[in-house]
Amino acid sequence: MNKFSKWIRKTYSKITGSIAFYPAIIAIGFLILSWLMLELDYSNVGKHFKANFNWIKLKDATTARSIISTIIGGIISLTVFSFSMVMILLNQAASQMSNRMLSSMIGNRFQQLTLGFYIGTIVYALFSLSSIRDIDSGIYVPALSIYLLLLLTITDIFLFIYFLHYVTQSVKYETIISRVHRTTMDALQLIWNSDQPQLYTPPEIKGQSISMVSSGYYQGFNEIELINFAAEKKGAVHFLHPAGEYLLKGSPLLIFYSDQQLTEKDAKLILMPIDFYKGQPLEINPYYGYHQLAEVAIKALSPGINDPETAVLSIHALTDLFLHRLNHYSQTVFKDKNNVTRVVTIEWTFEELFEECYGPIWDYGKNDLYIQNALTRMLEQLKMADVQGNHHAVFNIFINKIKAHKAEIYL
Repeated sequence: MNKFSKWIRKTYSKITGSIAFYPAIIAIGFLILSWLMLELDYSNVGKHFKANFNWIKLKDATTARSIISTIIGGIISLTVFSFSMVMILLNQAASQMSNRMLSSMIGNRFQQLTLGFYIGTIVYALFSLSSIRDIDSGIYVPALSIYLLLLLTITDIFLFIYFLHYVTQSVKYETIISRVHRTTMDALQLIWNSDQPQLYTPPEIKGQSISMVSSGYYQGFNEIELINFAAEKKGAVHFLHPAGEYLLKGSPLLIFYSDQQLTEKDAKLILMPIDFYKGQPLEINPYYGYHQLAEVAIKALSPGINDPETAVLSIHALTDLFLHRLNHYSQTVFKDKNNVTRVVTIEWTFEELFEECYGPIWDYGKNDLYIQNALTRMLEQLKMADVQGNHHAVFNIFINKIKAHKAEIYL
């Protein structure tokens, strides 16, 4: 447990979330492929293969250089055009929906793989071009490498055609909302997978409060490192805020319960496994998905956009997430190998999250009959799904609020 491991976690999160991560990996793969193909061209196997198939022979170095140069120019144009389309897509999503939606769109694997294939082809072509040189027996042309480059170029062209179709579909609001919903639901099913809440009674001993040393977003913690630290100090860590909360410098972050008093050094070490960074990773914290969908609905209802249909799509996706949250709970108690509780976290309650998401949507869309009816239908269905009646109170408050407002306006 040290600064290096924390730096590794933060750096890994930034790198894997970057739009350039997969293209860079693919480009390196193509660079290795070009080297392997050149080795094959120079090998006895490659020479024997070219000797038996005359149509593979390519002896004119000028023609070879011309082919590769043309391909490089064409693929660069495809790459620039594809990047431009992605930038237009991101700009439209940011202006019409929400800046927070950009992270899910930047992380789109198909776009990254397509751009990576283009860049990889360029890298392959440049490496092949540099291998055409004079040798003792004359000018050597890596024919096998060039013919493989032609196949890669044909693949790039078909990939570009499908990329155009894919981007035009990706720009649709329902596609973007569906992607956020799917990612959030996957995280919910992974994290919120218990049918019963975990109950825990704090120890009666006085705990030691640990505060924030600087303002930032609390994003979570390294489970193994924090459990090991608590076990070593024979204590338990109790977090005071849910993940994703922005905390000011000096605000209490956690309470450490133990018979041992933490030293100043220990107070710094206990913060090492805890992550603080900007961003909204849906895979780690599904709460961000709730907030993003709510923000899309709010922005769609703003006077400048006035798109209630997009708001309704967001409400539908949001309600489906609440349906899962209705009867599922996340792990809040973490124990060591001896079954001793070492870490206890806190989560948003259903009511808090519900009001956090639906409250602003209602404030912006309460005068729109379309939104009123959509909210009423979704809340009635949630109420029916809550067979145990644990959350009927909050549903009834919102339903009655909608009915009273409709009566005030239309009757």
